[in-house]
Amino acid sequence: MWIAVVFSLFQIATAAHIISLPSQVMRGFHVGFLMLLVFPLVAMARGAGPGMKAGAWALALAGVAVALYQFVEYEPLLLRAGDPLFRDIVFGVIALATVFAAAYILMGPALPIISGAFLAYCLLGQYLPAPLDHRGYDFSQVIDHMAYGTEGIYGIPVYVSATYIFLFILFGSFLERAGMIKLFTDVSLGLVGHARGGAAKVSVISSGLMGTISGSGVANVVTTGQFTIPLMKRFGYRAAFAGGVESTASMGGQIMPPVMGAVAFIMAETLGIEYYEVVKAAIIPAVLYFASAFWMVHLEAGKHGLHGLPKSELPSAVRALRERWYLILPLAVLVYLLFTGYTPLFAGTIGLAMTVLLILGGSVALGLPNQVLRVIFWIGLGLVAASFFRFGINVVLIAGLLLIAANIFVEGGRKTLDVCRASLAEGAKTALPVGVACAIVGIIIGTMTLTGAANTFGQFIVSVGETSLFLSLVLTMITCIILGMGIPTIPNYIITSSIAGPALLELGVPLIVSHMFVFYFGILADLTPPVALACFAAGPIAKESGLKISMEAIKIAAAGFVIPFMAVYTPALMLQDGGPLAEAWGYYTAVAYIIFKTGLAIALWGGAVIGYLSRPLAAWERLLATAAAFTLIAALPVTDEIGFGLAAAFFASLYFFKGNANIPANTDKHGAVE
Repeated sequence: MWIAVVFSLFQIATAAHIISLPSQVMRGFHVGFLMLLVFPLVAMARGAGPGMKAGAWALALAGVAVALYQFVEYEPLLLRAGDPLFRDIVFGVIALATVFAAAYILMGPALPIISGAFLAYCLLGQYLPAPLDHRGYDFSQVIDHMAYGTEGIYGIPVYVSATYIFLFILFGSFLERAGMIKLFTDVSLGLVGHARGGAAKVSVISSGLMGTISGSGVANVVTTGQFTIPLMKRFGYRAAFAGGVESTASMGGQIMPPVMGAVAFIMAETLGIEYYEVVKAAIIPAVLYFASAFWMVHLEAGKHGLHGLPKSELPSAVRALRERWYLILPLAVLVYLLFTGYTPLFAGTIGLAMTVLLILGGSVALGLPNQVLRVIFWIGLGLVAASFFRFGINVVLIAGLLLIAANIFVEGGRKTLDVCRASLAEGAKTALPVGVACAIVGIIIGTMTLTGAANTFGQFIVSVGETSLFLSLVLTMITCIILGMGIPTIPNYIITSSIAGPALLELGVPLIVSHMFVFYFGILADLTPPVALACFAAGPIAKESGLKISMEAIKIAAAGFVIPFMAVYTPALMLQDGGPLAEAWGYYTAVAYIIFKTGLAIALWGGAVIGYLSRPLAAWERLLATAAAFTLIAALPVTDEIGFGLAAAFFASLYFFKGNANIPANTDKHGAVE
């Protein structure tokens, strides 16, 4: 635990520039800390014997030795770049070996096998037939490229992990322990708990809100899912459907700004654009994704007559906000700073500092004798926090140290310090799979920069796209989903965007849209069988097969599968210029039209999948709704006109045949006919 705490404090110190290190050394220490924490932690968690624990510590210390070597030899390594010494090669091999071992024990064989195949391609690719071959590279050149500099394991992914990602994971960890989950669930229950299917709507809202902070879909399932899945089952939802709703909403947190599963930061860094540009492209699709999930649970509730709790049994959303409104302040400040041009690192540092001051200040304020002194205390602490902009981080650090000292003596203060320590440790633990994945995926990127391997696959996609852009998009989608089987979202995005992104750009797809395309399908890979990590995480909570949950999640997340395709043909859906629609009608008209069309397609698809829309639907009506939704999505000549015509026919059937429909009596959750 204390290693994890020191790791978090080191990352905070580098982010706040209390410790200033060269970028290469900072990345080396980040990976060194990952190795130091991963091996002993996993050995303890699996109940390893003394021999295995000794081996784990040996691997951990080997990883630390690599980091210290990079620190001590920093300048000499720069001077002899491209001409490594024997000891450089030895430490480089150790670096690669420990990263592969850490990835294997933490995430299983999938990612190490893929990265190992790319590394083997560097060493042996010259023996392959054209066009897959390359000119050949010496062993020392490959190790030097992968283990030193900023192209291999210390590339952009590790840089982003060591700065933005770690900071935002810590931010989420502190907010969770401060009571943000309870705030979100109470607000969600107060807003929609009484509505039709309220339990599932609570899951969509609370999991989506929590996902915007945590950025981890699977972690979100096992935290908020502990509350929402049993709640949905209690109110009559099938176990598989309840697990599917939670999985879909939790994974959707990765596409909902401001955090977006940390991929937003990697995307901004990779594309060389401002962070808010990524958020701008993500915001409408994210809202449509959650609207689709909300719509699906509403229809499912209508079909089975599932109602919410009486308002008298629900918490008050207003009261929850009134009691814990201060928890929203750091998030509001974070969003404001991100959208006003500050860097994510700066915004994250301030957001984290504010959260820590709030937590530490809370117990101190409770120890004051009267309300007047508490108000004065909070105003003073607010002024101290605001002074960060003028006087820098030192003022906040001094305030934090004074609050820590005060918490030692006030009632409940030591418990607050334990919460902060646990948040630091939990943040480091949560960052482990992300950091290790970023390190090992650097080998794949290093292979592409060394050999130009991305061109071969890219040329294949382009050749397919010359005859059919749709087929090239489907090929890219399948690649993302296959890679996503067992690989976290971040490395999946990095791999597929490196390979397919340039190819889609050459086919005329705007760069940020192509990156969003592969990002979306990387996320949806966690919902699709046979792996479906999020669904299998929900399985034990729902007491249902992960495969059955996955099938329900695919139906609920249908919007996630169609929005990326629609955005490619009409970039206005992601608030981007370009596309024939914007050229013909103008940008703002195109935005309004594509939102309306997508919303209509989602509404039709929901009715077709659930088999209910104000009343049970006949088989032919479901087929009609499916055809209307598909033609609205297709974006081919005259398909929109056909889609609107079929939609009109479908809604007309709803109206004219409602009297003849065999509608079962609507029952409440206890089975009583209303």
